[in-house]
Parts: sequence; structure tokens; C-alpha cells
Amino acid sequence: MRDVEQATTLPEAVLEPILEREPAVPRITWYDDATGARIELSATTLANWAAKTANLIRDEFGLTPGARVAVLLPAHWQTAAVLLGCWWAGTEVVLQPDPDAELVFAAAARLGETEHAPEVAALSLDPMGAPVRDLPLGVTDYATAVRVHGDQFRPGGAGAALDGMPVAEVLTEARKSAARQGLSETDRVLSTGSWDTAEELIDRYLAVLVAGASLVQVADPDPAQRDHRIETERVTRVL
Repeated sequence: MRDVEQATTLPEAVLEPILEREPAVPRITWYDDATGARIELSATTLANWAAKTANLIRDEFGLTPGARVAVLLPAHWQTAAVLLGCWWAGTEVVLQPDPDAELVFAAAARLGETEHAPEVAALSLDPMGAPVRDLPLGVTDYATAVRVHGDQFRPGGAGAALDGMPVAEVLTEARKSAARQGLSETDRVLSTGSWDTAEELIDRYLAVLVAGASLVQVADPDPAQRDHRIETERVTRVL
């Protein structure tokens, strides 16, 4: 396994230790209380989706390390894979519309914010990853396009990782956040928060991965379900 301190991309730093230790253990469990949907991804499955996304970015969209990618997506299991895929491809993630972005990953409801982007990949955010229907001409359907790409990826370098921060700085901030929140690899972490800013993304997603913990992410949370979910998912920490 690559020494984490020698890693050039975030997935190398945060995924490889988890894959080495517990590849089949649930890493992200995603709920939508509005629909009753529940999706669970092991470290291996998350890594496969991320690798497919990185291959899509490099081979289909032609982006190279250092390119800028806007991610206009909510906290979701597909977003988790898209983010890791962007970082594996060495691209910089920004979490808002950006005129310098060479590619935008956007929820179908936010396509109106992407009209000037050179390339757009739309996500339905369907629990099972169904495609988006009736897309405008020139917009790529993520679910359809990503499936044909390989589930292994060899990184070719990296530029900035998140809103101008290099990989090392993002990792440092994630480790500080994990320590501040008292997260460890034995934790099962429940979160209902958003990933709309760099700070939120680090505190509620990357810090969990860096600690080696697993995440239970809930969309449209129903307060009546909270205690039952903590019990059934064996939650040890609530963000």
C-alpha cells in the first residue's frame, strides 16, 4: 500500500487505508426519509464508482490534472463517488457555479446554473442511479456514461483539490476536524448536514473517511426515525 504521506490525490490518502483494512465493511449508508430509500456502499464499491468517475473525467471529457470541476450536488451517495472521482483524476473541486470550470456535475434541478459550462454531466440522484430523462442537447447523463468505464484508475498527478486548497492542506484540515470531533475508525457516524461549502464537506465527509469511520447520511430527515436509526445502524456519533 502507498504511504499515505506520499499520496498525491485524496482518494489515495483516504481510501487506500480503508481498502487495505476493511474493504467489504459498509463505508457509506445513505437514507432518504422522504422516500424510504436506503443504499449502502462498501469501501470497494465506493472505490469502484470513484474510479469509473475518474476514468469518465479523463477519457470522455478529456480533463487533465489541475482542471477545475464544479460539483453542484447535495450530500448523496453518488456525490460521494463523484467527489472522489474528481480528486482521483487530479482535478480541483469547486462547490458553486464557476466560469472557469471545464466540467460541471449537476443535479437535474440545477441545470439552469450550467448554461455557460463547456461540459455538463447531469445526475438524477435516483436512489438506484437511474438516468435523467429528456436532457437538453449536449448534456451528458452521468448514470449512463459512467457505467461503461473501468473500475480501476491509475492517478496521473493532481493540482489543487478543493476551492484552491492543495491535497496536503485538505488532508490536514480533515485530520484536524476528525480529531476535534473525536472520530475514530470504530465510529459509525450519523449526519443530516449538507456538503455545500468546503468547511461542511471536510467536517461531514472527509473527516469521517480520514478517521476510517463509516457514515450514515440522511436526506430529508424525519425526526421520528432518528432514535430507531441510531439503534439499527449502531450509530456511535451524531454530527
